[in-house]
Amino acid sequence: DQTHEIKFHEFGHGLQHMLTQVDYPGAAGINNIEWDAVELPSQFMENWCYDRATLMGMAKHYETGEPLPEHFYQKLLAARNYMSGSAMLRQLHFSFVDIELHHRYQPGGNESAAEVRNRIAKTTTILPPLPEDKFLCAFGHIFAGGYAAGYYSYKWAEVLSADAFAAFEEAGLEDEEAISATGKRYRDTVLALGGGLHPMEVFKAFRGREPITEALLKHSGLVRAC
Repeated sequence: DQTHEIKFHEFGHGLQHMLTQVDYPGAAGINNIEWDAVELPSQFMENWCYDRATLMGMAKHYETGEPLPEHFYQKLLAARNYMSGSAMLRQLHFSFVDIELHHRYQPGGNESAAEVRNRIAKTTTILPPLPEDKFLCAFGHIFAGGYAAGYYSYKWAEVLSADAFAAFEEAGLEDEEAISATGKRYRDTVLALGGGLHPMEVFKAFRGREPITEALLKHSGLVRAC
């Protein structure tokens, strides 16, 4: 059941609207934020669904109030990262195909759209696409869904949100004073500045540097946590 994730996700968008400090509606909240950064606050909130203290505060038996057993909590963590490497590779495959088709592909040129995908599949899929695979004909995101040359934003938002959550992990999730200070900095930057400042500048104001991928790899279980 992903209901709790959806609630936390949408609450992230709500916080960005409620806590904005931008005076102009066109740049307040999520307005005017570049497509590849608009999901940062929402995906960031999803991480709290798997934080022990947060989850145990709401995951209780509806009659007895008994908290979620530890072994179930560990299963939730394991299920979150089940086949995460394959899932990440799948999204990277879609992203590379999207960029290639909108950047270098020439209709009527030496390479068909399907051949572009098959070429990229050599480094982004375990098994090559079947000859009868017509996936591109149904890839509505990049042809009719507003994600043309922007499908990568799904994965990039995960990079941003994981790195942002890592700031709280580094502060110490059980250190209330440190978490409060980090949360205030997050509120005053990511949530407050909206589309009034370039998202990279907003992120650097919070994190003190540009985003890196290590946190996402760790949260996905693809590298060992220190």
